[in-house]
Amino acid sequence: MKFLNLDKQFEPFGKSIEFECFTFTGGEPHIKIKDAVTINDEVMITTRIRQFNDVGLVLLAADALRRMGVEKLHLLLPYFPAARQDRVAVRGEALSVKVYADILNSAGFNSITILDPHSEVTPALLDNVCVVSNHKFVAQCLKGISNYTLISPDGGALKKIYRLAQYLGGQPIVECSKHRDVKTGDLSGFAAYTDDLEGKTCVIVDDICDGGGTFLGLAAELKRKNAGDIYLIVTHGIFSNGFDKLCQKFKKIYSTNSFSTIQNEALIQVPITPTMMTHD
Repeated sequence: MKFLNLDKQFEPFGKSIEFECFTFTGGEPHIKIKDAVTINDEVMITTRIRQFNDVGLVLLAADALRRMGVEKLHLLLPYFPAARQDRVAVRGEALSVKVYADILNSAGFNSITILDPHSEVTPALLDNVCVVSNHKFVAQCLKGISNYTLISPDGGALKKIYRLAQYLGGQPIVECSKHRDVKTGDLSGFAAYTDDLEGKTCVIVDDICDGGGTFLGLAAELKRKNAGDIYLIVTHGIFSNGFDKLCQKFKKIYSTNSFSTIQNEALIQVPITPTMMTHD
């Protein structure tokens, strides 16, 4: 297998095929593959998508490789864009995740590998999808943390948290919930369904942290129920509001480098590796 790492700060499987890319003044991305590849080469494109033009670069790379004779072509996209826009909440919105899925399906990849998708909608929309759970990542983060209780942040995370608990050997779980206003995005009504946490160590596990409002509200509710130390483990860390408020609530924060590479003393960033991206 050869790898074309479109994000030069993200090389999970090793050295990339040599290429050059730039954006024309009109805004169009451009790519040129410089290494020789043949019909016998199997190639995996890896990347992190943070803007729409990144999708365009993936399609251009796929087209260039096909024109060079590559028949077996794969895509590693650990953070799938618009995975949270997996339903139309109010009239006038787009089903964004389907738009991205349709575009990537058009490239005809032999496989598309994603990590810890937000819901079951994304895998259902992708052709030849390979879904990798968060289990190995979370287990790595939990080394050194003992006697902990897993916290499910909302109803949407329940299936995944129970599968994770089983993988970890049957860890206890506390279920939580919140209310989100679909028109404004405002959060309220945080609830932890337990009477008293009695100083227990709590580990919130979820797929994405963007602004962090869910986790700040949930941490306050857990403390109200007498939680001890609270840890936050999220597979895909965007952290658009920074870490100042999160640091006040959490003893440690963990994430992968699936979305971006972050250098911050508040974050323990676990690089994606071939071992992490294998099935349980």
